[in-house]
Amino acid sequence: MTNAVEIRELHKSFGDLEVLKGIDLDVAQGEAVVLLGSSGSGKSTLLRCINFMEEPTSGRVSLNGDLIGTEQGGRMRYRESDLCQLRTRIGMVFQHFNLFPHKTVLENVMEGQVIVLGRSKAEAKEKAMAQLARVGLEEKAPEYPARLSGGQKQRVAIARALAMDPEVMLFDEVTSALDPELVGEVLKTMRQLAEEGMTMVCVTHEIGFAYHVANKVCFLHQGQILEQGAPQVVLKTPETSRVREFLEGHSLFKLPE
Repeated sequence: MTNAVEIRELHKSFGDLEVLKGIDLDVAQGEAVVLLGSSGSGKSTLLRCINFMEEPTSGRVSLNGDLIGTEQGGRMRYRESDLCQLRTRIGMVFQHFNLFPHKTVLENVMEGQVIVLGRSKAEAKEKAMAQLARVGLEEKAPEYPARLSGGQKQRVAIARALAMDPEVMLFDEVTSALDPELVGEVLKTMRQLAEEGMTMVCVTHEIGFAYHVANKVCFLHQGQILEQGAPQVVLKTPETSRVREFLEGHSLFKLPE
């Protein structure tokens, strides 16, 4: 089976600072992969390189068998028109919701479909309502974001991304800005997507979500993948002291015996 995402020897530097140092990662179609690691380990940068919000310094990224960019003079070159098209194939949800405050929930979910995909307003509305129902917010369609809780705003952001029919969904610490009592509703939505077979790459500190939902966990340290594998292996019997130290910092969470 073709991998949904295939990354080889990915490096990313900002000036003299090398953030990613040769990442190799496969994400199978329908797989949920969770990226773990301390702040500054490169998790969010890796996510942003997958949809080319950050252009890799070197290395290759493929989406469902399509190599992104063309090789010229020994390095990959990218045309902005190709990257714009790529981003229509990858949905991304951020820590902050980035909803338009002057538009209703329905209008927020319709906007990208009409402007980017060229769908008619009728088609976009039908798709938007279906995705809002999918995240449990169909009744909030006429509301404005100011009248929503943080968890509801994040679920609208997820519906907005889903309405673009992405091949892969990326989640960048989407619960970290939420009050603790609102985290569960967002994680429940993400778990539902995983169970439906959505291909997902998630940066999160939610160890319980990683253990119960992910097919694969990758632990990043200083810009490299230190360990990767099934969550039941990486999270319960880690091979390296760095991963063990990280998990001990989440001692409030007890993994099942």
